[in-house]
Amino acid sequence: MVFQPATVEAPPVYRSEKEEQPEDAYIPENHHLPDGTTPNLETYMYFAKIQREREIFFAKNEAQGRLDRLISRTFGFFQASDNRSVASSDEKNGTASEEGRGALVTAGEFRAASGALRTATWGSVFYLITTDILGPYSTPWAFQQVGYGPGVACFFVFGIMAAYSGFLLWWMFLKLDSDIYPIKSFGELGQRIYGRWFRHLCNILQSLQLVFNVGIIILSNGQGLSQMAKFRLCFSVCNVVWTIAGMVLGQIRTLQKFGSVANLAIWMNIITLIMTMASVANSSPNYAAFLTSNTGPVMTQAINLQPFQSQLNGIMQIVFSYGGAMIFIEFMAEMRRPMDFWKAMAFSQIFIFVVYMFFGLFVYSYQGQYVVNPANQGISAYGLQTATNAISLTAGLIAAALYGNIGVKVIYNNILVELFGFPQLTVTRGKYFFAISVLVYWSIAFVIGSAVPLFSSISSLIAAVCIFQFTYTFPPFMILGYFMQMDATKGDREFDINNPDAHRVDTWRDSSRWKRAFFNRNAFFNVWNFLLALACLSCAILGAYSAVQSIVTAFQTSGAATAFSCRSPLDKSG
Repeated sequence: MVFQPATVEAPPVYRSEKEEQPEDAYIPENHHLPDGTTPNLETYMYFAKIQREREIFFAKNEAQGRLDRLISRTFGFFQASDNRSVASSDEKNGTASEEGRGALVTAGEFRAASGALRTATWGSVFYLITTDILGPYSTPWAFQQVGYGPGVACFFVFGIMAAYSGFLLWWMFLKLDSDIYPIKSFGELGQRIYGRWFRHLCNILQSLQLVFNVGIIILSNGQGLSQMAKFRLCFSVCNVVWTIAGMVLGQIRTLQKFGSVANLAIWMNIITLIMTMASVANSSPNYAAFLTSNTGPVMTQAINLQPFQSQLNGIMQIVFSYGGAMIFIEFMAEMRRPMDFWKAMAFSQIFIFVVYMFFGLFVYSYQGQYVVNPANQGISAYGLQTATNAISLTAGLIAAALYGNIGVKVIYNNILVELFGFPQLTVTRGKYFFAISVLVYWSIAFVIGSAVPLFSSISSLIAAVCIFQFTYTFPPFMILGYFMQMDATKGDREFDINNPDAHRVDTWRDSSRWKRAFFNRNAFFNVWNFLLALACLSCAILGAYSAVQSIVTAFQTSGAATAFSCRSPLDKSG
């Protein structure tokens, strides 16, 4: 008896009966229906369901007949599949051009082209999520600010809540994304639930966070280069060096190309963490980089009973460790199989929790009150200090280029293209404008890093204002709106894609729809998410206030670093 693999039926493909174009013709989407209105949530969900069924179908199709080669091709299977998809798309596009079909694109060709743009695998996304230069090196300073007990507790609670938020984003993405109506950014996901005002809010905060992240990395790398030069090179010049390097690396446009580079960055970070731990365990703290000339014994505390403002600044550094949720949507948007995103998220969250917290506890145990932020710049031995700086500077540049890549795309697509009519990034003119945008973006980041050369304070501020919202406040707030709208449809008639608004029996101006949205089987879940979002927003406001106060205090302190100065913030000899 010969085994026959089960056949997989292809998912249905929607075609409107009212369509006047040829049967298989497809008009590229613009997030609007033919009458100029925005599709409702049910329409997005209709096409998302078809999209997910199609992805499952293709995944099963590729798996059939390959069991005998599974082990030998485990690590290269998905990448090879992606490459074949890209080649297939190129061949189809070329054939269409040769046949002179012009602008007419069939639905099948559109799906192939759309799939070719989605080339990132869950493995490459894992590397991208963990390509973080800020999180691990800030954790020792966080423990120094709050002590062992509160530090471990916050790391655990924030980790659990970050995983919860990531799951919510992934679930909503699968429910609302499709080739016809793709979700390309956090703001677009928010718009489908709350409207354009929420999209604009997300885009503003996302752009702000990304450009500040790049500015902070420029500041960190500038400090590292000044240490390597023994403070003989002007600090502002050190920042300029990394700005120019970022402008060059930032010309890479796709996340898939960053995947292999990000893989290298992770191992460089791990090497730096190991070298830092080995150094602090066998040498004294770097007293020269600390604010005081006191060289007393190292002291650690279970609970650091200092002003609440300073403790909040330390907690915001822990928030930085889980700050990747802001670009989760961008990662899913470029994935060949977004349903696999949970694997990348789960492994990255475990990696961050275990590695980052262990590193923070280890360094704090040996350096106590003399911890420097970032931690590797607190190494006293110049040789090891220089070695770790050289490695971390390269990894930091890769992380900054990643943040800059997404930041430029957000600003370019949502402001320059949408409001000012710039060409799309897929055309030649768009690529030139993208290159110019990268130069401007990194110039702004340089101004931020050089104008406020206070690494801990500026990172705490951006963590409170932006990172906290994307990782903790927005996801429960968005799932609340999603479920309320879904529960409100329980009293509507059957949905018809050819007349997407006809099924509704009332509108949000009627109390009946609000009653169905509030009083339903998901009421307790909705209350939980509402209270969670409110609590997170309150914590973020307190964190932002504390960060601003610390910046004001630092600039009023004699001997502190000043804006656009030649003196490095780590040089306390002056």
